[in-house]
Amino acid sequence: MVDKEAVLNVIRSMDGVEKVFFLDDKILEKLREEEKDVKAILDIDVINEGFNEVLKRDYVLCIIKNTRFRPPPEPTVLLVSDKGVILGREVFPHDREEFDNRDDVVWLSEDFVMFPDAKGGGKEFFIMPPVSFPELNEELGCKDVVSCSPSPTSDVMLKKYYNLKDDPRLASILVGFNDADQS
Repeated sequence: MVDKEAVLNVIRSMDGVEKVFFLDDKILEKLREEEKDVKAILDIDVINEGFNEVLKRDYVLCIIKNTRFRPPPEPTVLLVSDKGVILGREVFPHDREEFDNRDDVVWLSEDFVMFPDAKGGGKEFFIMPPVSFPELNEELGCKDVVSCSPSPTSDVMLKKYYNLKDDPRLASILVGFNDADQS
């Protein structure tokens, strides 16, 4: 059985956490609608696979974090062709060295590289994949744990719904999990 208070306490103890709380069905439905039509620059579709996976879980919580929060364990943004070819990806400060001296990448920003030799063909999408959240585990009664970043508009919606200040230095993360005792 999930001990929801123990889960919240583990997350509260993490550096950079401002607030953490479980989401109700009303806001989850509003977020589902908001995430359907997210577009990026040049009108490229954004598919938030992480969000879709979070919504499949029995429990969904929201973390409001500041810049001291740990970086994600995996990239949270990929540029992918409709053929499944990865055309670009997010780069974190801790793995930047891996890309700095490569001749086969083009930096689009300080934290995103393109792979010009990758041939995708067809349409391109930004994919926000599900990201692991190792702090929640079966010892806490959690299984199938995934996290995601909601779109910027969903982030604002969350803050407004819960009467939180819309501070650009704060961002939200959604974490979903199932009860480890349920099959």
